[in-house]
Amino acid sequence: MSEKGEQKIGGDVAAKILGASRLVDDAELQKYVNKVGVWIALHSDRPQLPWRFGVLDTASINAFSAPGGYVFVTRGLLLIMKNEAELAGVLAHEVSHVTRKHVINTRRTGALAGLLADAHSDSRDDSAESQTMRKVVSASTEIFTRGLDKKDEYESDRLGMVTAARAGY
Repeated sequence: MSEKGEQKIGGDVAAKILGASRLVDDAELQKYVNKVGVWIALHSDRPQLPWRFGVLDTASINAFSAPGGYVFVTRGLLLIMKNEAELAGVLAHEVSHVTRKHVINTRRTGALAGLLADAHSDSRDDSAESQTMRKVVSASTEIFTRGLDKKDEYESDRLGMVTAARAGY
């Protein structure tokens, strides 16, 4: 899948996430998390992506990433962090999911592989609202609900530590 296609899927998934939970209304907090996140991303294997980071206004303790460079942490997770290095570690883990294209490459949702192939062929069509893209976004969103394979999680743990260390954490 092209980087442009990946960003389209990620943007649509991010919009669904933001439709379910708004961002924390604190410009300084958003700026801080973006600053740390972009610094981490610059030390990743894909620094050229248009990385975007946000803090979701929910008490749940979680973090998410979507294809194309979208990363979210929850207010609840931030509240239990002791320092910036912990934030950097979480962001590096999520950045690693994006750099390794875990959502795009997942085998957990069997139908997703076929949908991605269809979306790739449809990417030549400028129609942003193609039915195939809507199905891909829906399947990708389902992955967020169920989670990724443990293999992908362990890989992001390992790569996240390397990326955070490269960034000085």
